[in-house]
Amino acid sequence: MQHHASKQQWLLKASFALCLLCIVIVLAMSSGSRYDYDDIMDRGTLKIITRNSFTTYYQDKDQPSGFEYELAKMFAQYLGVDLEVEVADTLEDLISEVESGNVAFAAAGLTVTDSRAERVRFASSYLDVTQKLVYRIDQKRPKKLADLAGKTLVVISHSSHAQYLRELQQNELPQLSWIEREDAEVAELVQMVENGEIDYTIVDSNEFDALSGFYPNVAGAMDLGDKQQLAWAFSKFSDNSLLNKSREFFQLVRETGLLSQLEERYYGHLNQIDNVGTLTFLRQADERLHRYQNLFEKEAETHEIDWRLLAAIGYQESHWKARARSRTGVRGLMMLTRSTAKEMGVQNRLNAEQSIRGGAAYFAKLKKRFDHIAEPDRTWIALAAYNVGAGHVKDAQKITQQRGGNPDRWMDVKESLPLLTQKKYYKKTQYGYARGYEPVEYVQNIRRFYDLLVWREQPEQNYTASSDSEDSFLTASGYRTIPPLTVVN
Repeated sequence: MQHHASKQQWLLKASFALCLLCIVIVLAMSSGSRYDYDDIMDRGTLKIITRNSFTTYYQDKDQPSGFEYELAKMFAQYLGVDLEVEVADTLEDLISEVESGNVAFAAAGLTVTDSRAERVRFASSYLDVTQKLVYRIDQKRPKKLADLAGKTLVVISHSSHAQYLRELQQNELPQLSWIEREDAEVAELVQMVENGEIDYTIVDSNEFDALSGFYPNVAGAMDLGDKQQLAWAFSKFSDNSLLNKSREFFQLVRETGLLSQLEERYYGHLNQIDNVGTLTFLRQADERLHRYQNLFEKEAETHEIDWRLLAAIGYQESHWKARARSRTGVRGLMMLTRSTAKEMGVQNRLNAEQSIRGGAAYFAKLKKRFDHIAEPDRTWIALAAYNVGAGHVKDAQKITQQRGGNPDRWMDVKESLPLLTQKKYYKKTQYGYARGYEPVEYVQNIRRFYDLLVWREQPEQNYTASSDSEDSFLTASGYRTIPPLTVVN
């Protein structure tokens, strides 16, 4: 009898627990359903979550930018709804918001890992990356994993990098120790390596490529682990309607080349300038740019051009030297030819104000000549014309079309421009031979210089605090030291 009552009591408790679990699941699913496809279409808004970084989302002149933001905006346009962006303070907050159904998905450069796949559902991958170990170039380069032991290695908590280190410690390097920070940003850790405050950090290859130009004293020592994929993360408790729409979207942007164009826009010009070139640019930006910035800003406003782009052109042309001269006859800060100066009303090419005014007007004229092309390709193609002449660019566009490419897409035209050095191509063109590899390098350099100028204006690009910054770092909330599994004697 007592045994029977005990059994009934156990069944009652089990039934209660099962009911409670069902209620939790139903509540979670009903919470997540707020961001199913039909609900989003009814509301007219797609709410996503991301993180602040140069490759995901940041504010530039009060305008949102970043690869992940642009990709999510394209998806919102594909759905015909508005985009709303929430920024997470930490990676754990980001994943939790997705799990709870408070956002439609995370577009944050997340690598697909087994541990994350237990919590969220990943969409189609859109970029392959590797993990890079970052070190300061005046220090001994680590060549093997064992070199990490005994060094100050810092990564972001809940990142794929932290997960990799745990697996490495467990399986290969028990003496490994490192530090995890909950609220750290990728750029913050890279700058700490730059400043010599820590020995190493780990960064995904796409972010390293974007950031390394801003921190010329760091370099990638080695790749860690296998290639990984980046993907958007959706709630496991929502239905598959929005996830399926995202898969349709990625198939479309791949087939139309829109994804390749976006990759070209954000990553196609990286690694163009080496560490020495970056250091030189940043030094001269500090020493010379202030003399001419007001002039760049004035002419940029007149012609509705970003002043930083004009300044980047000026640096590429003359390193911001007002009296620069070339053996080919071009002169001045914007290196105008005699005929271009006359056309733009410039009387003295060695006068900085006149040179910048003439260069800005000429570039604006070139942009109008290609006004049928969508941005940013219009700007890149106009820059090539500034360097090599509009006629040669038109020739390259025709070659591009003949080869099956898009003559209005820079990533296609830049493949055709170098062909103007080959007789079998240039003999059939209107304007003939040109050193077509030069405008390609010219445009890529200017794009990188422009990035550096944008970065200089970011309000939080310098993470160095006071002389006691190391103490504040070590005592900050979310700081955690992962000790070695074995003590090294």
